[in-house]
Amino acid sequence: MTGKEGGHIDHASAEAIPPHANVVNPDALEVAPGTAHERLEGWIPELASEEELRVALEKAFDYRGDVTITRKDGSKIEGYLFDRRTGASLKESVVRLYPKNSNEKISISYAEIGALAFSGRDTAAGKSWEAWMKKYGEKKAAGEKDLSLHPEPLE
Repeated sequence: MTGKEGGHIDHASAEAIPPHANVVNPDALEVAPGTAHERLEGWIPELASEEELRVALEKAFDYRGDVTITRKDGSKIEGYLFDRRTGASLKESVVRLYPKNSNEKISISYAEIGALAFSGRDTAAGKSWEAWMKKYGEKKAAGEKDLSLHPEPLE
């Protein structure tokens, strides 16, 4: 194909718009805010409705610490929730987690869940760039020579 059919522009035409005319200058773009993480550590949500259970499990999936699930039969399991598969009903929906003291993967149906607690420490809380810069600034202002910041041990 050639000509207009092939996307070619007649540069001599008054209507010609160069291909780069609609390109946005990246420096002029508005900076979008990052994700605001809720402080969920220690939270025990109300699970009175199906919607509340689904919302709480979505938050548990995004949480960066361990959760404790109490099944309707009274048994408890604590671990890291790494996957969830939502279906049309609670019976068809499943969460998967690594138990705290095991490497096996456990699947639990939403329909079996009686209670949920955000029991583990949020390992990423306070680890933002701003927090790192604040600690760096404090060390520099104190006159410290070794300005490297080392990570906290993970228990």
